Amino acid sequence: MNPAPLIACHECDLLQRETVLPNAGTARCTRCGAELYRNRPDSLNRSLALTVGALVLFAIANAYPIVGLKVSGNFVQTSLGGAVDVLYRDGMWPIAGLVLVTTILMPLLQMASMAYLLVPLRFNRVPYRADLVFRLLHLAAPWGMTEVLILGVLVALVKLAHIAGVVPGVALWAFGALMMALAASSAAFDPRAFWERVNRAEPHTFASAPTAARARLFACHDCGLLSKAAPRAHAGRCPRCGAALHFRKPESIARTWAFLIAAITLYIPANALPMMDTSSLFGAQRDTIMSGVVYLWTSGAWPLAVIVFIASVAVPMLKIMALVFLVVTAQRRSRGMLGPRTKIYRIVEFVGRWSMLDIYVVTLLVALVQFNALATIKAGPAAIAFGAVVVLTMFAAMSFDPRLIWDANEADHG
Repeated sequence: MNPAPLIACHECDLLQRETVLPNAGTARCTRCGAELYRNRPDSLNRSLALTVGALVLFAIANAYPIVGLKVSGNFVQTSLGGAVDVLYRDGMWPIAGLVLVTTILMPLLQMASMAYLLVPLRFNRVPYRADLVFRLLHLAAPWGMTEVLILGVLVALVKLAHIAGVVPGVALWAFGALMMALAASSAAFDPRAFWERVNRAEPHTFASAPTAARARLFACHDCGLLSKAAPRAHAGRCPRCGAALHFRKPESIARTWAFLIAAITLYIPANALPMMDTSSLFGAQRDTIMSGVVYLWTSGAWPLAVIVFIASVAVPMLKIMALVFLVVTAQRRSRGMLGPRTKIYRIVEFVGRWSMLDIYVVTLLVALVQFNALATIKAGPAAIAFGAVVVLTMFAAMSFDPRLIWDANEADHG
């Protein structure tokens, strides 16, 4: 009887044997609890159907206005692309680019890549250069932030409702449906089932050590394949999807520190400088992130005030503190709290994107409140600093290799 194939945990590098799962079952690492893989019934067909639906919703969401605003007989409405254009014309091109990438380009790349991979399989054909497109799909997934955009729209609507009549547009409902379709498509897609149809690589069934690195096996973080490293090699390419392979992320500690130091430097101006500059008949006002939270609280929208405070103030600060803790303990090769530190890393990876909330709120307010002599809103310098903090902390989390947490423990058994 042939032994079951091996699989390596991407968070602690432990080698384990695959097992047959029930429908919708999940396999987790026996050491750190990370998810290894799932059994997703009819994965490819469900993902394709949801992706096609998402593409239709995406076209509608970007063709129609998200929301309109009525003030003293004036009516202003904007689409997502129109909001990006207003930011660009106001000279806030870094924020315009960030919003364009995270709400339009990356979701579109994610859906287009998924459709490119799955449509040929529906007709029993292998997609051309599936390896390259699969890597593009893996690259786009963390940067598409449709769900954060929807929450940002809701916060903006609460703020706007106090100064004007708000008219929800067709795109608002389309974006809400798109958010659910994208989440369902990602949850349904099973990379293992895809690669079984495209490239049946010979699985490894024997290892001479408990972890992939000590057994000199590369674990691909894109497609999950285990491959044997060449003698004395410390890097390579996945033979299945072509992704770059390393036993550990190159210069992980140094690169994480570099991103963190830059994020810490920008965190202070992001919170001290104005996020928005408002001009009206009653004078000018400059709002920081905290003054925006206070406004929501005093307006009676305390649930949204709490959400904005957590996403825009607490999360970036706690994420920086958590990453500093993880990097310092990994650098000192600490053997304590291995499991809790891995869970902290998972939380940091999950929550980082939600800090984009305030950027999307500012984007909509700037695009809608353009009533010339009556009132105008422009993005303040803090918007650029805050957007940079969000991106830098996301890069820091991506640069950190959680397997370093467990390496000190492996040294005891070397």
